[in-house]
Amino acid sequence: MMTTELLTGAGLEAALDDIAALRMTVFRAFPYLYDGDAAYERDYLRAYLSDSAVVVVARDGDRIVGAATGLGMEHHVSDFAAPFADRPEPLDQIFYCAESVLLPDYRGQGIGHAFFDAREAHARLIGRRWSAFCSVIRPGDHPRRPQGYRPLDAFWEKRGYAPLPGVVAHFNWTDIDADGPSDHALQFWMKELS
Repeated sequence: MMTTELLTGAGLEAALDDIAALRMTVFRAFPYLYDGDAAYERDYLRAYLSDSAVVVVARDGDRIVGAATGLGMEHHVSDFAAPFADRPEPLDQIFYCAESVLLPDYRGQGIGHAFFDAREAHARLIGRRWSAFCSVIRPGDHPRRPQGYRPLDAFWEKRGYAPLPGVVAHFNWTDIDADGPSDHALQFWMKELS
């Protein structure tokens, strides 16, 4: 039976290893192609123990099959806040929907909407005016792009998000077919919360 729940405190601490493993599995696929590291993932996820953060998990029985994270933009790494330097929105009014990962067999069942609903509700609860996220930019002819791949742009647009022209973050990670980290561009999308 599929359920979603918010995790905080000890409940989140207990699930960090499962969420880290899930992130490494899902982000290994296109378009991220991320060659993850469990120690890095666990350390990274500890940021979500902060007061402005939320972690939503999807479970099939007791098994975590999806997770979505978010926190106040001012609490995220500077690489993600820097592209907003020339924007009029104050960082402390933006909620950053950081990651949303879901195993392929569970997609198309409304869990993605549940993830956004929960994060946007949390953003409103802590007084945020905007919700934002970013997506990796890969060329249309990327050699690892699967045949029939469909980006999630239409899903995001239906939820009211739009890309922010020129608001692009840069972040280093190691691709699955690379010897070391390289720079990756990520396009920001945002919407005003009502």
